Amino acid sequence: MSDSRLVKISKYLSKYLRHTPDAIGIQLAPSGWVAVDELLTACAKNKFLITRQELEAVVESNDKQRFSFDSTGTLIRANQGHSVKVDLQLEAVVPPDQLYHGTGHKSVESILQTGLCKMSRHHVHLSKDIATAKTVGARYGKAVVFSVHAATMHQAGYIFYCSANGVWLVDHVPPEYLQKI
Repeated sequence: MSDSRLVKISKYLSKYLRHTPDAIGIQLAPSGWVAVDELLTACAKNKFLITRQELEAVVESNDKQRFSFDSTGTLIRANQGHSVKVDLQLEAVVPPDQLYHGTGHKSVESILQTGLCKMSRHHVHLSKDIATAKTVGARYGKAVVFSVHAATMHQAGYIFYCSANGVWLVDHVPPEYLQKI
């Protein structure tokens, strides 16, 4: 199967497993899971056929590891990035000293004034390396990367989580913990 097909499936799943599950007639469990069979049936009913093999390929090969199966392989969910209410049951963890956030250049002034805000998502998304942050930022125009003083934030009481795909999550990053790179 082609890479473009996998990207198309990944984008489709992102939309419906993270933002509008009801639009294709599925309901996420409180922890974000949905039965694989239910998802595939809903996709077919909405004229977007996905095979189990394609679904497995997206979960296994997606460079951002956006989705995961449960231990039985019968449930699937998005690993983070939801705008619908879910509890991913993440445990608080101690972050590394520095984390990074990539954004488009048009957002820099606002970020310098208000910090990083979760907006419609559950958390602010942070990367463990500059390269990933640049890639994320490039989706929004000319990429700008901020260094986040995560250890200092943690010492000040901010709670960090790390999703199944290695994306670091926090509720807010005030401007005093940011440095434009």
